[in-house]
Amino acid sequence: MMSEKIAGGVTAAAGFRTAAVHCGIKLEDLDLALIVADKPASAAAVFTTNLAAAAPVLISKQQLHNSKGIAQAIAVNSGCANACTGKAGLNNARKMAEVLSNTVGCQLDLALVASTGVIGMPLNIEKVSKGIRKASHDLARDTHGSAAEAIMTTDPWPKETALRVNTPKGSFVIGGMVKGAGMIEPQMATMLGFLTTDAAVNSKQLQKALSEVTEETFNSITVDGECSTNDSVFLLASGVSGVEINEKLYEPFVEGLRQVCRTLAQEIVRGGEGATKLVTIHVTGAQSHNDAKRAARALANSLLVKTAINGGDPNWGRLVAVAGRARVSFKLSRASVKIGRTVLFDNEEVFSNRETEAAEHLSGDKVDIVVDLGTEGKHEATAWTCDLSTQYVHINADYRT
Repeated sequence: MMSEKIAGGVTAAAGFRTAAVHCGIKLEDLDLALIVADKPASAAAVFTTNLAAAAPVLISKQQLHNSKGIAQAIAVNSGCANACTGKAGLNNARKMAEVLSNTVGCQLDLALVASTGVIGMPLNIEKVSKGIRKASHDLARDTHGSAAEAIMTTDPWPKETALRVNTPKGSFVIGGMVKGAGMIEPQMATMLGFLTTDAAVNSKQLQKALSEVTEETFNSITVDGECSTNDSVFLLASGVSGVEINEKLYEPFVEGLRQVCRTLAQEIVRGGEGATKLVTIHVTGAQSHNDAKRAARALANSLLVKTAINGGDPNWGRLVAVAGRARVSFKLSRASVKIGRTVLFDNEEVFSNRETEAAEHLSGDKVDIVVDLGTEGKHEATAWTCDLSTQYVHINADYRT
């Protein structure tokens, strides 16, 4: 498979248009986006594992169930999560879907909704409805950048990417956009994500591919260990390219989707609230994949590890301590820690004279850490996180006020 990164974000794939407006949920800035397929498309989604799931999550789940994995339009607002809002919230989410379907001219079951923002605040459905109607007049393929801006909350920048995949049967495109900066934890990956492709993929294949790739990408990131109420990732396939994803092309499709999702997942972490560094944590020497992933998650979520990285302190002892308490198979006598290219601890031998070299690596904006669990197992896993700075505290202390 040959692939190349291209411009266009969520509308790089043929058969999709977007629009974005300011409808008044936020005091200023864009706060509502539409993603519309020219025709009904195969659809798949993954949602939050939080038991306090928000109204739009519940409604979109039901819509996809009713349509048997077909969708045509998505409306997403920022500034208000429409979460923990009871029956009124569910009614507003349904109304949002109804207005969307009536406005773009698709069946009701094919209209999906998503929201992000403050929990517990009632959604002003009148403003959202007017925004949907207004945005429908601006649907185009070149408005993907504005759509990526409209879904942001505390994100420092919009996040989008796209990839063209070339196969012997022709080329297809996968693109997408995400939002996420805080309340990020790999229990779906606290975020909203919207992915599109012009490959021809049936709904069953699409769901299988999205679930598989999500586990390796969006479920492998963390900013603060918090799982939100609104996490959703949607994937729509228009089929416009004419490239049918059969058994031979399934793996190239999954790999292209993996590349797109990995890029977007890393962007979420890089743009985490108060983040100054993108941190890649790779765990090796595990007895099982579950052990490797569990240890990687524990290391990525450790406040002591994240603050040490922020301060440029090559404190390998914190890494060993977290690996040892991660409730996985661990053998201290054969464990090792590497920061960048520098081994600081190996087989119970400490290399204190190398800490200056490791500290220099920590001063950059990309940090790589490898922890071997010492069990001589063959399994490994990777997690992406960021450092923890005082800015994170300021952002979240002042979030509503």
